[in-house]
Amino acid sequence: MAEQHTPRSLIVSLYGAYGRTPDNAPLPVAELIRLLAALDVDAPSVRSSVSRLKRRGLLVPERTADGAAGYALSPDARQLLDDGDRRIYAHTEPTLDEGWVLAVFSVPEAERHKRHLLRSRLGGLGFGTAAPGVWIAPARLYEETRHTLERLQLGMYVDLFRGEHLGFSATAEAVGRWWDLPSVAKQHEEFLAAHEPVLRGWPAGARRPAEEAYHDYLLALDSWRRLPYADPGLPAELLPQDWPGARSAAVFGELHARLRDTGARFVEEGADGPGAHSGA
Repeated sequence: MAEQHTPRSLIVSLYGAYGRTPDNAPLPVAELIRLLAALDVDAPSVRSSVSRLKRRGLLVPERTADGAAGYALSPDARQLLDDGDRRIYAHTEPTLDEGWVLAVFSVPEAERHKRHLLRSRLGGLGFGTAAPGVWIAPARLYEETRHTLERLQLGMYVDLFRGEHLGFSATAEAVGRWWDLPSVAKQHEEFLAAHEPVLRGWPAGARRPAEEAYHDYLLALDSWRRLPYADPGLPAELLPQDWPGARSAAVFGELHARLRDTGARFVEEGADGPGAHSGA
């Protein structure tokens, strides 16, 4: 199945990769249109997607230093991207002694819509379901979980705990009930099918136009950044043999190393206002 890159998702990926500066300078609307055009997104789609992100409180309209219309990241969006960096660009291998974080929630029937929102957000953070109302994830996800629940004003319904799995089934068997591992493996395989050939087309030291590097990197990032949320990042001892996660992480890591900085030159070509945009 072909990958789907929506304009809204690509804009988020663009800000995550190249749109963060120490002073949170806005990206001009004209620059957003230019940079998304390189990914075959037309100007009306950029404008409508920016409007949606503005309504969600992720982008804030601001004038650039030379007075042009632009959009900066909101504090919530900045926090989301900073939290995401720890997953998207993770370099440490998870270990069995890390432990778990448990989210136990209870929502009154009169507010059952928040129960659905809680389930959706915990699932989107990578939690698995240990029992009804009891969700589990590796302990390193605690801080991001806390930030998310506080931002959505859902903390009053949830208790968070740290702990270890003591039985009765083996932990490797239990994680197969807590998460849909075949579905996660399929997502890794789809990423590899789409982006491993791209990596082969960029041998180390390859010299090609900056726009090509930008194009290939943004598409890879837009695909990859969802995977560390679908995949909780379990220790290898708990995963099936031939798990594709490490391979897909290595492919993205190489694409990041080879293309990100070259792609930044294309971003900077028209960035008279914000200048060089920092990323992870």
